Amino acid sequence: MRGLTSAIRTLSILPVPGAEAESLADALPWFPLVGALLGWLLLATGWGLEQLPGIWPQGSAFSILLLGVLLTRGFHLDGLADCADGLGGGYSREKRLAIMKDSHIGVFGVAAVALLLLGKWVCLARLISVNGLMWLPTAWIVSRTVPVALAISLPYARENGTGAEFVRGSQGKHLATAFIVAGVLIGLGGGPLHLLAWIPAGIFALILGCYTRQRLGGITGDVLGASIEVTETLILFLGCFLVF
Repeated sequence: MRGLTSAIRTLSILPVPGAEAESLADALPWFPLVGALLGWLLLATGWGLEQLPGIWPQGSAFSILLLGVLLTRGFHLDGLADCADGLGGGYSREKRLAIMKDSHIGVFGVAAVALLLLGKWVCLARLISVNGLMWLPTAWIVSRTVPVALAISLPYARENGTGAEFVRGSQGKHLATAFIVAGVLIGLGGGPLHLLAWIPAGIFALILGCYTRQRLGGITGDVLGASIEVTETLILFLGCFLVF
């Protein structure tokens, strides 16, 4: 259970007792479960807001979006901003990695975060208006599985960093377990139609992995965080088209 403790502490601000896993890579199989816990918490919040008089989809969507950012302390958004700045503004591998490590945020990062949050808000408002919020947990489950696949498939691009231990200690059993956990959770909560979420997630993971391998020589913690945010948004968009 130390792996679960490490996963919760890595992906959220939720307080949890217990010691960390000896290897942070042991947290990887638990990523989908943490995604489910957070997604269900947001889902419950959305359902609670729907009980208030005078349903306001845009306001409820903003509340869910804000809670999601708070629960993850904006950590993955920071990774998205760093990736956008580095990949958008660097002209060599070394320069891109240096920009990504810089604590300052540039115009590429600001634009990426703003557009992503706007996209999530639009999707959440749409899902609320058509009773499609069950796509919310699915998006959080699958998006927390994608970094496990990337960690298994690609080398770490730096000598050291926040994601180094996750990537270098990852094994095939971690990915297999994560997929099983994610599949069970999606099947229980969303149903067969929600399994289509793996399509955009898989395509995006493949494109991101190939692109960062070429531009960075592998992945970093920022790339893993960015993969979570973008995958989550893509699945919310998918849900908007599949809910009638």
